[in-house]
Amino acid sequence: MRMKPWAAVAAAVPLAAGCVAGPSAGPASATPAAPGSSAPAPSPSRTAKPPKVPAGTTASWLLYDRKAGKLVATRHAHRAFRSASVIKILIAIDFLDGRASVSAADARLIRVMLRESDDDAATAFWNRGGKGRIVTRMARKLRLSDTAPPPATHPGFWGYASLSAYDIVRTYRYLLDSAHPRVRDTILGHLRKATPCGSDGFDQTFGIPRAVPRPWAVKQGWSGFGTVPPVRCDAAAPGASISTIALRAAGSGVPDLGRPVLYSTGLVGKDERFVMALLTAHPAGSTWSGSVSRITSLAKGLYRGVSS
Repeated sequence: MRMKPWAAVAAAVPLAAGCVAGPSAGPASATPAAPGSSAPAPSPSRTAKPPKVPAGTTASWLLYDRKAGKLVATRHAHRAFRSASVIKILIAIDFLDGRASVSAADARLIRVMLRESDDDAATAFWNRGGKGRIVTRMARKLRLSDTAPPPATHPGFWGYASLSAYDIVRTYRYLLDSAHPRVRDTILGHLRKATPCGSDGFDQTFGIPRAVPRPWAVKQGWSGFGTVPPVRCDAAAPGASISTIALRAAGSGVPDLGRPVLYSTGLVGKDERFVMALLTAHPAGSTWSGSVSRITSLAKGLYRGVSS
């Protein structure tokens, strides 16, 4: 395979001012400390009323203000959710860490996995990296408190790993503050260019992309709405609707497996000031359009609360 130097595949992205130190050791407290810090969480700099969570919807969020160096909004930050496509960030970090170069084929797989949320690309890296051992390595390296591999009964299902809003924010902060610049610039460079449509035809423009003005860098996640949207995403006309009841799987060991989930995570605001992780689980049988409306409304309320 033809090999490409890192400089050829990494998007050059300057680190914004106001960053604070990366992850440090120490158990998470009941009231989460600012990710990357072992000190108790300081009081939020704003007291805006948090958005109201719709009935029947489970929501968890965490917002970190990089300029102020503190948490500004938190709700159930340590609750475990099944990972869906957000785990692709950890898959990418695990693959890229320590490599001086990547093949042209692997550079393309990383790009489509992160920009288009391509599942086949994620599966290729998942199998090559040892499946659940990827999650174990990354949880140890980044000191993630709520992240775990999928159950032993589902070793090939990277989307059945567990994570939390706290660990997602911690992962972004690792990229910003501690990762090798080649790893940081490649991954965040692709997330800044996330496409409106996923490679599976689902519309990725829910949550942050609809609720928050640019610039932003995002990694979205969705699961439980079926495998093929009845109307494929059109970048010029987002908002395809789907009505599929998620299969129930009580006792599977996978969080909320009987419910559809939508996640919107990333860097938002001027100079990417805020790190946001918003995770939602919706009632079984929820439509795609209804679930998108709920998470987008929550993202809008969260951002308005810290940016106004």
